[in-house]
Amino acid sequence: MALVTTAEVCDANPQLIMSGELRALQPVFQIYGRRQVFSGPVVTLKVFEDNVLVREFLEEKGNGRVLVVDGGGSLRCAILGGNPVVQAQNNGWAGIVVNGCIRDVDEINGCDIGVRALASHPMKANKKGIGEKHVPITIAGTRISDGEWLYADTDGILISRTELSV
Repeated sequence: MALVTTAEVCDANPQLIMSGELRALQPVFQIYGRRQVFSGPVVTLKVFEDNVLVREFLEEKGNGRVLVVDGGGSLRCAILGGNPVVQAQNNGWAGIVVNGCIRDVDEINGCDIGVRALASHPMKANKKGIGEKHVPITIAGTRISDGEWLYADTDGILISRTELSV
């Protein structure tokens, strides 16, 4: 989103908001990483206190996509850490949104990638590889499907069914 804020997108598109084509996530996420503004097509993942599938996705080429992880809102461990975020940055992911916790905050804050998460937590996740890829998820009061578009800045996070022409 070149110099157009999420607030401006909302102001300019009341019809898309009313129809549900454009939705805002509830403001529950903390901002991490050096890239405070990011956008891209969404890839969804649903896990619970397990980060194997998160790591697997971020080992792939990102091609400007945004990984949106429904971690069940767990505040008992981190499902994303510094090493996978460095890998995501190097593989061309635009951002990562985690409905759960992260750790290695100083390392993540040094990366040129956008990261949003509920909080930080020092404990690591399980490594069982259990979860669901490319499924519709609901986080922060919003249903998100694979292939939709995510737009994030310091005002919030928007989900659009299609890429917005801004």
